[in-house]
Order: sequence, then structure tokens, then C-alpha cells
Amino acid sequence: MEGAANFDAEGFFSALDATRQERSLTWKQVSNQAKVSASTLTRMGQGRRPDVDSLAALANWSALDPVKFIRGGRRTSAKPETVAMISTYLRSDPNLNEAGATALEEVIKATYMRLTKDVRAKARVQKRSE
Repeated sequence: MEGAANFDAEGFFSALDATRQERSLTWKQVSNQAKVSASTLTRMGQGRRPDVDSLAALANWSALDPVKFIRGGRRTSAKPETVAMISTYLRSDPNLNEAGATALEEVIKATYMRLTKDVRAKARVQKRSE
């Protein structure tokens, strides 16, 4: 796929290794602290990509931003959609369980769609006339 974005697993692993070395840890210690299997780290060292849960755990452990390891594709300067940003905050709130976050998301999405309906309709009409 020409122009498609892809994840630089080798670059992420290299940055992860630098973090490991800076903290004077073994890979086994990284595995235990990040709560990922040692075999995942071994596979990553061989150039294979981690599964999404392992990537999330390692990004959390290392404070590395996986987005910085996306190469190719079209980069945009667009900001995330409002409801997507709110969902991110709700799902990371330690005071909410998954059911609570989901319930709030549904209420916020429905309210947002209702309150922005006219604005979005006007924007579509204006785009068509251009």
C-alpha cells in the first residue's frame, strides 16, 4: 500500500532498549515491570511487532509515545475530534470503571451530536457550494 502509514517496531524497540539501559534493568525486569511476556520482548528484538496490548503496556512503562514511531502515510496537523478527546479522558479516569466511562460517553456523544447538528449541516451545505 503506497502512502500507507506503518509502525516502526524496530525504532520503538531501540528506544525501549535505551530506556532499559538508562534504568539499568535487564529485559526480564522490563518484562515484569511492564507486565508483558519475555517472549514478546524477544520477538520485538527480532524485528516483529508487538500486539496492541503489549505496545500499550510498554508505552506506559517507558513513557514513549507510539505515535512518534509511525512513519509514512499522510501527516496531518488536525486535532482529534472533541468527543474522541473526551472519551480518552473518561477512559483514563481512575474514578470511573469501564461501564461508567461507557455510559458517560454515550450521553456526551448524543448530546454533542444534538447540539452540533445545525452547525454540521451548515458546513456540509457550504462545502457543496464551493
